Amino acid sequence: MMPGMDGYETMREIRKDSEFRTLPILELTAKAMNGDREKCLDAGASDHIAKPVNTDQLLSLMRVWLFR
Repeated sequence: MMPGMDGYETMREIRKDSEFRTLPILELTAKAMNGDREKCLDAGASDHIAKPVNTDQLLSLMRVWLFR
């Protein structure tokens, strides 16, 4: 957990800046409950991956989003 603001609020703040509206944001989280992925995407994440991290999956998502 982050002090001051959570990840959802952080993504919303980042997306408010027009310079960062298309910046890829991959959310890596321990939250893997029903609805968490949708909540992340609604907050501004480009994609969502839950812990424990599958390194191959994370690298694949990074390749997809960094080369768009």
